[in-house]
Formats: sequence, structure tokens, C-alpha cells
Amino acid sequence: MSYRLVATDMDGTLLGPDHLPSTRSRAALGLLGPAGATHVVVTGRPVPLIREVLRDLDYEGLAVCGQGGQIFHVGEDRLLSSVLMDRDVARRALDRVEARTGELALSVNRDGLDGEMLAGPGFTLGGTLHMTSVPRGPELWAEPLNKVTIQHPVHDDDTLAALAVEAAGDLVEVIVTGPGMVELTPLGMTKASGLAWAARRMGLTAADTIAFGDMPNDIPMFRWAAHGVAMDNAHPDLKSIADEVTTSNAEDGVAAVLERLYGGSLAGGSLCA
Repeated sequence: MSYRLVATDMDGTLLGPDHLPSTRSRAALGLLGPAGATHVVVTGRPVPLIREVLRDLDYEGLAVCGQGGQIFHVGEDRLLSSVLMDRDVARRALDRVEARTGELALSVNRDGLDGEMLAGPGFTLGGTLHMTSVPRGPELWAEPLNKVTIQHPVHDDDTLAALAVEAAGDLVEVIVTGPGMVELTPLGMTKASGLAWAARRMGLTAADTIAFGDMPNDIPMFRWAAHGVAMDNAHPDLKSIADEVTTSNAEDGVAAVLERLYGGSLAGGSLCA
């Protein structure tokens, strides 16, 4: 079956290890329009940390950003909606978690098209994302936020996330989004809620949707969509609920499925009949 809505996560999924889309992936996405299908990006990154990648893709449509909290019209460079995190709730949640784990390293993402990622002492970030280092104090909480990310010097991500759920799962969503990225977001806000909003705007439903992802924050999206495809490099929790597992992001796993569904073979970057 071919689907009318193709929802893709970005890091670890559509993007390769170099954090860029491959030639083959670009070509595979080009199959969708002629087949009557639409691509929608669904990413944990807030808008300021994904805009350049979307421009590089020549992407013009809706993007679901910030774990589902931001709906961004890329062609118009405009936020259609944005869910803010209550800063008092975030601080209460953080206090509860630290009562169990000891002091955490943390970062916050400010809201808006140009909102900064501010990182307190000890917080580290891989890849190409930019952050501004600040002391841990009032500056972190001075402006509206959309999420908080925590790290622990000893606990791995899954352990830290489990402890955070136990301590504050009634206040915030707790999700593992990538290595060293355990995020606290507004309660009830997920990639699924954001994707459902975008789909309704396009006149589409869960039954029309195939979703691709690699991390536990993609689980709600997989449960919502008609078909969920996990990357071979995906977290075991996501693989366990996926309808299908494709090859890794380094091996153009998204493109392999799109080629099968929408026609052609693009291996090596060329379309063959």
C-alpha cells in the first residue's frame, strides 16, 4: 500500500551520520509528489535548530518541530502554533528528579523562530547543534521555553529517563530523543499530537500515514500512524513496536522503503526504471 502522508524524523532517520540528507534520500522524496503523497518532517529539534536543514532540502511545507510543540510553515517562515512549557512546572519537575539523582546538567530551548538553546555547566552536545553556555541560574528561566534537556554524569539515558518518569511523570513528558538527550516537555505533548494537527490541516488522517523514526520519542507517532518503520540503528524500544525495520540511516533506510512503495530504484543516487 502507498500512503498519502510520509512522516519522517530527521536525526538518525532521514539524515545520515553527517547530519545531512543523502542524494538518494532527496531523490526518493522526489517520488512522493507525482504519486500524490506529501512529506512532513516530524523532529525533536525546535525550529531554530532545524531551519537550515529544511532550507537545504528545499522543503516548503509544514514541519512538526520541538517534539510536536511547534508547527512551522517552512515556505512562509512562520510558526503556526507553539506550545510553551510552564517554567514553574519545569522547575518543580527538575527539583523532584534531582532529589533522586543529585545535580543534573541541563539545557533549555527558548521559544520562537530564533530562540536560543542555553546550556548550564557540564552539559555537552554532540553533532552540529549550536548552544550558548550560561551559568546555572535565573538566565535559564528568564524567557518562555519549549523544553528542558537533562544529563547525568553516571546514569545512562534510559536509566535517567526512568528515574525522571518516577519522580515527575505527573508533571511533564519524559522522552529519550538521542544520545545524552533526555527531554522534559509539556504534559500531553508528543510527536503524535503535533503530527495529528498537521495532518488535519492537510485533510489527512492516521490511516493515510507511514512514519519513520529511530528513538523512543517516535513511539507515540508510530502508535498513531497506520504503519511505523524503524531504522536498523533505532532504539530497541522503538523496534519492538514497529511494523517494519528498514536499513540504517547510514544506508538510506528511508529511501529504500520509499523506493519500494512509490516506484524505482535509486541506489547510488540514480533512478532506474
